[in-house]
Amino acid sequence: MSANLGNNLDPWLSAYAERAHTLSVSEVRALFAVVSRPEVVSLAGGMPYVSALPKELLEKSYTSLMAKKGDLAIQYGGGQGDLTLRDQVRELMALEGIRSSVEDIVMTTGSQHGLELLSGLFIDEGDVVLAEGPSYVGALGIFRHYQAHVEHVYTDQDGMSPEALEESISRLKEAGRTIKFLYLVPNFANPSGVTLAAERRPKILEICRKNHILVLEDNPYGLLYFDKPVPDALRSMDEDGVIYLGSFSKILAPGFRVGYVLAPPAIRDKLVLAQESAILCPSSFSQMMISEYLLNSDWQAQIDTFRGVYRERKDAALGAMREFLPKLHTTQPDGGFYLWVTLPDGVDSKAMLPLAVKELVAYTPGTAFYGDGTGQNKLRICYSYPTPERIRLGIQRLATVINLQTELLDTFGTKGAAN
Repeated sequence: MSANLGNNLDPWLSAYAERAHTLSVSEVRALFAVVSRPEVVSLAGGMPYVSALPKELLEKSYTSLMAKKGDLAIQYGGGQGDLTLRDQVRELMALEGIRSSVEDIVMTTGSQHGLELLSGLFIDEGDVVLAEGPSYVGALGIFRHYQAHVEHVYTDQDGMSPEALEESISRLKEAGRTIKFLYLVPNFANPSGVTLAAERRPKILEICRKNHILVLEDNPYGLLYFDKPVPDALRSMDEDGVIYLGSFSKILAPGFRVGYVLAPPAIRDKLVLAQESAILCPSSFSQMMISEYLLNSDWQAQIDTFRGVYRERKDAALGAMREFLPKLHTTQPDGGFYLWVTLPDGVDSKAMLPLAVKELVAYTPGTAFYGDGTGQNKLRICYSYPTPERIRLGIQRLATVINLQTELLDTFGTKGAAN
């Protein structure tokens, strides 16, 4: 029987674990089939522009690796990951002020895998996870799968508000709720593009320290700044209360599926055991390829190249927003991949998406980034992958749809929009 016929015809429906019923299609992943059509300008998925990476660098790394360590590269590895790469990761994190030991670093199959392992270690059904509002859709899917309640904390152009965080914690504790951790993307956040201000970082850490709340710092974009480096990492200020997650997906290429976690020793040990239980070990080949690339290439110059690519695309996106949608509020990112757009009151970005696809443009609705289904009048634009010309065309098409929805609202009210 075809799996595509739906759950109502699934003969094993009653056998699934309770948490399996929390699984749902990501609003981002659901767009892939549509946005793969060449005529559609995709401003949806957060894909890096891997064409800016010279393939000869990877070819050189492959040749060198297979000549020196070919048998090791295609063999099983350790559950904590390749020692040489862990030492290189330590040097990478030092760029953001982090002091670390190779013993406290665990390589994972992308940072998403690290977040999944940590959620499995900490979250019981009904626990609370504090997160920015809006927050990364992939993290929300993991938290939902482990049956956590996501409490979004007010976030503005300077990142999460310490005052709002303190209020949320107090309210949840008074209600008898168990808070397991605070999840943050502090630099050029997905989806908002905002960066947590330097003066807010120690305040947030002190609040969490005072309330014995662990902090998960997810930082895939931190090195992709446009004009100046981001403030020092939260982990650099608190080695015992912060778990740091990083990734090579954005600064090299996502196809390697290599991330890393820096954790306090006791958590690190449990993380290694959880990883060995789940997958035995992360890919030796992918790790050694990246290690060889870091050894033989001017990888910092390559990151500079990526910064220039994304700066050009960001400028194109903001320029098109000023040209075609000047009345809409849009975040002004200093790095990373994303713009966060506020639509006119009454315009529902999720309901509007099919109309946008008809106009051959796609974006991600704001509801994808809230655990409670809010964010209807928000949308995310990702400018990392299309060319500047395609970005301008896509936003021009998007403006056609938004302006039509606004006119319908003005004429007929909410019932007339997105129909």
